[in-house]
Amino acid sequence: MGAWISDTTPERIAARLQDLAPAGAARGWVGAWAQETGAARVRDVFAQAFDDVTADLRVWSAPGRVNLIGEHTDYNDGLCLPIALPHRTYVALRPRSDSLVRLTSAQAPGEVWEARLEDVAPGAVSGWGAYVAGVAWALREELGREVTGFDAAVDSCVPFGAGLSSSAALESSVAVALDDVGGLGLGGSDAGRAALATACVRAENEIAGAPTGGMDQSVALRARSGHALLLDCRRGLDPAESAEQVPFDLETAGLAVLVMDTRAEHQLVDGQYAQRRDTCEAAAHALGTESLRELADAVEASDDPTGTLTVALDKLPEDVARRRVRHVVTEIGRVRDLVALLRDGRVGEIGPLMNASHASLRDDYEVSSVELDVAVEAARVAGALGARMTGGGFGGSAIALVAADRAEAVADSVRAAFEREGFGAPGFLLAVPSEPAGAVD
Repeated sequence: MGAWISDTTPERIAARLQDLAPAGAARGWVGAWAQETGAARVRDVFAQAFDDVTADLRVWSAPGRVNLIGEHTDYNDGLCLPIALPHRTYVALRPRSDSLVRLTSAQAPGEVWEARLEDVAPGAVSGWGAYVAGVAWALREELGREVTGFDAAVDSCVPFGAGLSSSAALESSVAVALDDVGGLGLGGSDAGRAALATACVRAENEIAGAPTGGMDQSVALRARSGHALLLDCRRGLDPAESAEQVPFDLETAGLAVLVMDTRAEHQLVDGQYAQRRDTCEAAAHALGTESLRELADAVEASDDPTGTLTVALDKLPEDVARRRVRHVVTEIGRVRDLVALLRDGRVGEIGPLMNASHASLRDDYEVSSVELDVAVEAARVAGALGARMTGGGFGGSAIALVAADRAEAVADSVRAAFEREGFGAPGFLLAVPSEPAGAVD
């Protein structure tokens, strides 16, 4: 299998993984579907649930994401640097003339989730359909747009529970679908897509009940192939100022980003995520700032960054708050440093920043897990230039920057380490900077 790993064009990855299955799947490699494959699959799901499917049924898709660096900074008005994956969620959607929403998914075969739009409100609906109906609710509440009911089917090759933002991929695919069928006119500009991302965040926060930040939806809707998306998450920024496309040329450098899915349970609505968010907000208030971004900017501008941060931390009475704040401030600094390297074409030098990020997330923010730590350490021992957990933590995935022709060997070493520890088999995929949400046909 080694020959295909260094071929980092998304379409070729999908084709080669499909050609090599089931061997690739047996070794834990998760391939991205070709767009036509995803569209055909989701149309079949729609047809099985709703008998009156027509040939002109349209399909949209949106990507999962990997964050290169900048974890737990988005809800602190900070900086982060995600990329869109070639792995996508597909939705086949047909508008209705009434307010009924009917949903079906290949991941929940035989089930149809139903609600009327007038009944969708915070705390009123539950289950995976809340993420979908929540988008329609938010388009009305956030943007004042009229949205009718709809029938929709979903299928996805974004690994669920892997910390790769399968929920934002679902929301974003539905957002562009509703934008298209409703003639809302938002998907054609970056500013409009920023507005769709905001609606998706409200859907996840207020209807699905997951208090996440806005990074995941932003990259799903605003990414660009071959680039990382530098997101400035300060509230109230003009969309033109909130995102910058940063070239991320792995192929020229002979490198790859290997995603290592620990397949350990990843759950952000169990209170741990919200607890850390609350701690950060309380610390910012205690320091007399609107957010920890203000402190990060002051540290960045200081002649004595370490001293400036130390003085601020000494004002906080609790060690937990001090460690949480230290992570956020230093992580924002690492984002700036990594972006500077990418702008200089020095992608091969970002590994130490990835390592430092993982240490901070493990020790100060305490969102790693034993599986994530084992994956990161095994990848480094096998020759990775840098490795870190990615996503919200508490399970999920880690990433490693590796020589493209060593990706399979590094994956084998991680797999062996998991076997030694008695863990379940991990999964692997390559993170290739890919396209944002949009229509498939």
